[in-house]
Order: sequence, then structure tokens, then C-alpha cells
Amino acid sequence: MSGSRTPMVAGNWKMFTTSGEGAVLIDHVQDVVSDVWDRVDVVVCPPFTGLKAASTIIELDHLRLGLGAQDVHWEEEGAYTGAIAPRMLVDLRCNYCIVGHSERREYFGETDETVNLKVHALHRHGITPIVCCGESLALYEAGKTEEFVRGQIRAGLAGLTAEQASALIVAYEPIWAIGTGHTPTPEKANDVARMIRATVGAMYGPPAAQAARVLYGGSVKPENASMFFGEPDIDGALVGGAALKADAFSDIVHAAS
Repeated sequence: MSGSRTPMVAGNWKMFTTSGEGAVLIDHVQDVVSDVWDRVDVVVCPPFTGLKAASTIIELDHLRLGLGAQDVHWEEEGAYTGAIAPRMLVDLRCNYCIVGHSERREYFGETDETVNLKVHALHRHGITPIVCCGESLALYEAGKTEEFVRGQIRAGLAGLTAEQASALIVAYEPIWAIGTGHTPTPEKANDVARMIRATVGAMYGPPAAQAARVLYGGSVKPENASMFFGEPDIDGALVGGAALKADAFSDIVHAAS
């Protein structure tokens, strides 16, 4: 990791935890990561139903945890049953929002174009997007990882200002590694992270590229986190299953510190 960028570890809780279970998990997480809050940005991303409880705990206990949502709609309001508007996330004091996760792309029809709409909607409301990208196993085996991910970045991040690009968080998550226990080597993951940074630089200039943070995601666990964090262009992790266990999540956070 670069010393000029603050590491980040974000926990994507996916479709797990009720609001009560999430509140208990946050209590446990804050107990075990509070010693590194000044060195690592720690973010939790509960389901929509858990955001209110999480926001209340973070505010009342003055926790330095960032709060993120797992998705958002790009419209301000309207007849979009089941969707959540950016201003609703603002009302819950969300600092971050995941967009373009591979599960949203695969199961719910997310595209690079809708990712781009969501990125711009979040920026209009002062919420930092965590933009996911990553290739399938077939693309990986065909040697097309960089070509595919570069296309996702160019389309998903089009039309930003240099200032917005500088605040970017991009999460590289090879689809074939999510929840499978298989991961690319840290060196290969760093090659993709470096390419993502270079693409941001080509779009918005070298200062934006140097400031933007690139996380790795895909079967991140305590046993392998430090290997990924040792790479210069990987600035932390977007964590799935391990984020649901406070001790495992803590180990990953401490590896980033």
C-alpha cells in the first residue's frame, strides 16, 4: 500500500443480519478495531433494513466507523418500488455506497451505464461511491482481464470532475474469486490495480490517479489479507463473508494498519 493514501477496509454484509444482529456486530467490531481508527478507514455496509440502527449506534457512541449502503437508485424520487434514493441515504448519514457489485450485475441487470448514473447521483449528494469491477473466470482464462476491467472503469467513471475522481474508491473483485476461496496472486491483483489507477490517470490526470484508492475484494480473509496489502497499488479491501465475524474482520483491518 502507498503511504500517501489512507488504507480502507469495508465490510459488505450482503443479505445477512437483521437490524438487531447488525447492531450487535457493530458493537463487537468497534471493540476490536478502535485502536487503529487513526490509521485505517473502517466501513460497514449493512442491508438497507440495518442502516438506521447502524447509523444511530455510530452517532450516539461517537464511533469512527464509516457507514455504507450496498446499492442506490440514481433518481431523486419516483415510482421505483423497492428502490432507495440517494437523499434517503443522506438522511441515514451514509458516507459511502457500493455500486456495480458483480452480484448486482449478474442477478439484477446492473450495467456500466447504470453504474455511471449511480456514481453521479451519489456525488451530487456528497456520498462517496465504492465502484466495483472485475472479470469472469472465462475472461480471466482468456487473458482479457485488463481489457475488460479497463472498459468497466472508462464507462462507469465517465464524466466526473478531477476532484470527484480524486475521491474515488474502486474495488477490484474478480468474479471467479468471490466466495470461492480462490484468489489471484497478490502480484496479479496489483497489476490490475495499477492498470485501474493508470486508467483513472488517463481520464482525469496523474494527481487524481495517485489520490484514488483501489481496494481488492474476493475471498479476502485474515490468512491472506497482509499479502494483498503488501502490494503498492492495493489500498485495502472490500470484505464479504469475513466481515460478518468481528474477530476475522478485525484481523483484516489490523493487517491494513
